[in-house]
Amino acid sequence: AKLSEDGHTTVDVGRFGPYTQSQRLGLYKQYIRQLIEQGDAYYCFCTKERMEKVREDQKANGETPRYDGLCRDIDHEEAERRIATGEPCVVRMKLPVNRDVVFEDLVRGTVTVNTCELDDQVLIKQDGFPTYHFAVVVDDHLMQISHVIRGEEWLPSTPKHVLLYEFFKWQTPTFVHLPNILNRDKKKLSKRQGDVAVEDFRLKGYLPEALINSIALLGWNPEDGQEIMNMEELIAKFNIERVSKSGAVFDVDKLNWVNSHYLKTADLNRLVQLSKGYLMEAGIVTEATWESKQEWLKKLMAPLRERVSHLAELKDHLGLFLDDTVTLETTEVADVLKESHVPNLLKALKAHVAAADEITEEFGKGIFKILQGETGAKGKGLFMAIRCAISGQQHGMDLGDLMEILGKERLMKRIDYTLAHYMMVN
Repeated sequence: AKLSEDGHTTVDVGRFGPYTQSQRLGLYKQYIRQLIEQGDAYYCFCTKERMEKVREDQKANGETPRYDGLCRDIDHEEAERRIATGEPCVVRMKLPVNRDVVFEDLVRGTVTVNTCELDDQVLIKQDGFPTYHFAVVVDDHLMQISHVIRGEEWLPSTPKHVLLYEFFKWQTPTFVHLPNILNRDKKKLSKRQGDVAVEDFRLKGYLPEALINSIALLGWNPEDGQEIMNMEELIAKFNIERVSKSGAVFDVDKLNWVNSHYLKTADLNRLVQLSKGYLMEAGIVTEATWESKQEWLKKLMAPLRERVSHLAELKDHLGLFLDDTVTLETTEVADVLKESHVPNLLKALKAHVAAADEITEEFGKGIFKILQGETGAKGKGLFMAIRCAISGQQHGMDLGDLMEILGKERLMKRIDYTLAHYMMVN
């Protein structure tokens, strides 16, 4: 697509245009006339009411609902006279009687279907537009399509398409009918049963490369069993012969695992930009502060991405960095804070935080050596005690980075909170 001089979007026509079906009606009319003249298609004047009655009677008799062929042998001249009087009609293909239609499918192998199991398919509707079954054959031939790759639900219709290629004496393309993606109930994935559209996953903050990677593994796997693959690797390893015939269950847990891998290796600048909506919704930034907080947001994103499986979960983990209070994660954390030297250590830390203009990377790198000299605390008694006091956790990201993310005011509030609530020190 491109913009024209008046600012409107236009579409470049390729070698096989036009690509809008309404602009191709002349082509369909030309080819349907050929089928009628060959005796491979016919006009059908059956009304909707009659067809409903036929199907109801067939169902009542335990038969498969299908067209009963009433109009198959109407004389061509009579059909033309009825059309000239304005009688509505459709055009149906005229299936050979009791004939096996055989074709090869790269996933299913040799497929054989007898025409007794098929229906005289409508090719042209009353409004003059083609049905999918006619348009897809004409379009694919004229556009030189070599491989027809589609879902397995189209497999029962393929014999009709094969016959149309035969009627026109056209080369039949290679058929590939892929297994459906199933939900956990082993039923075809549907919008009625949850989020399945690309937009749904985008809104939840899944990365496109993770979604592609996950979907590629549904119904197919590489010989070496590798699961994390970029697009180049997928292209290099893909082999249609390894596609399964059975449907694959879409596993959200597996998608989350794959996406978490890509989150951990993605560029931080990119993740910050993709997370803008979630971070603004959480009240961390506004449009006015967005640009000025980019470096701080990158530091915040580095530990956050280790904790989430998709970006919409960011809000569930922001408390570690944005709350003024401290929640102890385990009883072991409480035991660390009960050690006798901790109150003086935290008071010394608070004094240095209060004296600093801001908590920078340099502050985080140098403060521990200073505190060791002032209080005598060292090793776990120094690092673990401070971590537990300001985060409520025994393990986590680099302490200097954590203090820089928290900032001066929040760091002081957390030290005060821990002193007041977990050591009863005033």
